[in-house]
Amino acid sequence: MFLTCEGTLGIVPATMDYNVQARPGHFHAGYQQIEGINLGYLQINGTQMFALAQVLSDLFKDIPRTTIS
Repeated sequence: MFLTCEGTLGIVPATMDYNVQARPGHFHAGYQQIEGINLGYLQINGTQMFALAQVLSDLFKDIPRTTIS
């Protein structure tokens, strides 16, 4: 399961790209730093997606998973 990052918290964090050019219909991966935490992502057709498990365990580690719906 993935979480997209479109307009998240009104910030544009720094990214580290692992593909020089992203072409429509293709994907690439990289790391993006959010709140001082590096999260891996996939970008497919212009949509940046983060693994939900990593977001919950690294970014929202103080929030019990049962409270997130």
